[in-house]
Amino acid sequence: MSYNQSALGRPSSGKRRLKDLLVLRENRVCADCNAPDPKWASANIGVFICLKCCGVHRSLGTHISKVLSVTLDEWSDDEIEAMIEVGGNASANSIYEAYIPEGVSKPRPDASHEQRSKFIRSKYELQEFLKPSLRIASTSKKNSLQVSLSRKIMDNFRSSSSSQKSDGMVEFIGMLKVKVLKGTNLAIRDMLSSDPYVILTLGQQKAQTAVVKSNLNPVWNEELMLSVPQNCGPIKLQVFDYDTFSADDIMGEAEIDIQPIITSAMAFGDAGMFGNMQIGKWLKSHDNALIEDSTVNIVDGKVKQKLSLKLQNVESGELELELEWISLEQ
Repeated sequence: MSYNQSALGRPSSGKRRLKDLLVLRENRVCADCNAPDPKWASANIGVFICLKCCGVHRSLGTHISKVLSVTLDEWSDDEIEAMIEVGGNASANSIYEAYIPEGVSKPRPDASHEQRSKFIRSKYELQEFLKPSLRIASTSKKNSLQVSLSRKIMDNFRSSSSSQKSDGMVEFIGMLKVKVLKGTNLAIRDMLSSDPYVILTLGQQKAQTAVVKSNLNPVWNEELMLSVPQNCGPIKLQVFDYDTFSADDIMGEAEIDIQPIITSAMAFGDAGMFGNMQIGKWLKSHDNALIEDSTVNIVDGKVKQKLSLKLQNVESGELELELEWISLEQ
C-alpha cells in the first residue's frame, strides 16, 4: 500500500508523522552506535543515524542506504511511508541485528571510523546479522539484492501480527510522556545492592531508563515517550538489575492502566482552556499495583497523573511515576 496525498493529507502532515516517529525514545539514539540525537536517516532501511554513521552509510551507496537529513532534505511520501512502516530503530534492529555473533559488539559513539565502518558494512551490506530466513545470496546486481531484501523485511513486518499493525503511526491517538521519578526499597540482586533500570512496554514499543549503579533507592527523573494507539492495553513496567557478565535479573513488575488519563484527556479536549482541576481517577484495588488512588489532573494546562506503585512478584520495592498526555495537536 502506498500513502500518497490521499493518505498523508497535506505535504506537511508527512513531515509531522516523521517527527512523531523521531521523538520515540528508541529513535533518539543512533541505530548503529547509540549516539544521542540523530539528525539523519536511511530512508530505505528505516533507521535514524548520527552524523558519523551517516558518512559510512553514504559510502555504501544509495542502492544499499539512501541517506537523508531529517530536518534539511525534502522527503517523498513513499520515503516517509517506508520509515513509518518499519517503525523505527528498535524494529529495524530486531531484524538487522537479530544474530550478532559472540565477540562482535556494536560500536560506541566514540568509536573509530574503522570500527564503525566494519560493523555497519557487516550489518547492512554483508547481512551477517540477519535472521537466516531473511538472508539473500549475493548477486551481481547489488541494487536488485537490496530491493529484494527490503521487500522480504517489509513482508516480515506486515505479517508479524495484527497487533503490530495496530501500533503503526497511522493508528496513534496521542503521546504519553512517562516520567520515571524514583524507586524506594528495591530488591537486592547483587551482593549488597542492585544496579536498577526500568523498561516500559506498550504494544510493540519499549522504552528504557538509564542504569543507576549500586542504589536501592534510585532517582531517575527521566522522561520516556510512548505513542498511544487506539484500543491499547496497559503499560507493562519492569525493573531489572543490570549485570555485565550474565543475564539481567528481574526486580519486580507492574501494569499501568492508562485508560483513565486517556479518557479524561479526550473528554476535556484542550486542557489549556481550563484551570487547575481534577478530571479523573484510577482507584486502588486488590488487583492492581497502586499504593493509593491516583488522580488525573489538569496542571498548568497539561493533563497529568502521578502514580505510586508497589512492584509485584518481588520481595520489596516501590516506584513513583508521573504521566503526561500529549495530544497529536500539540
